[in-house]
Amino acid sequence: MAHFITEDCTGCTACTAVCPASAIEGERKQPHRILAERCLDCGACGRVCPAASVEDAFGTPVPRLARKAWPKPNFDLDTCSACGICIDACPTQALDIETMKVGDYHAYPWLAREKACIGCGFCAAECPIQAVEFPRETAEV
Repeated sequence: MAHFITEDCTGCTACTAVCPASAIEGERKQPHRILAERCLDCGACGRVCPAASVEDAFGTPVPRLARKAWPKPNFDLDTCSACGICIDACPTQALDIETMKVGDYHAYPWLAREKACIGCGFCAAECPIQAVEFPRETAEV
């Protein structure tokens, strides 16, 4: 189910810049719309919308959130099996996997490109052994 943009949209294009799926279309200063068939349902568009005009599939407004407050994944390296599913689930390729210590042949996932992370939580949702913790959003702008 996709997010959608209400008639309050000002056409600022902030949402189009952050959408990892290019699922938002519209002209500058005109109301935009989300293409449901492309939407990943990550909510990043709503977190950047200054007009608060993005709602989730249930009609709940997505609260605006300062980028520095977007949730980031935490990896439990004692539990992680290094399957790579979290890396494959990331729509922005923000995660990577590598050995963390010299002499350690076990590779671990990590947030390699923090600025690319959109706080979607797909990495945690797809982890088959719950080795990725994803904090809930709490702070508003």
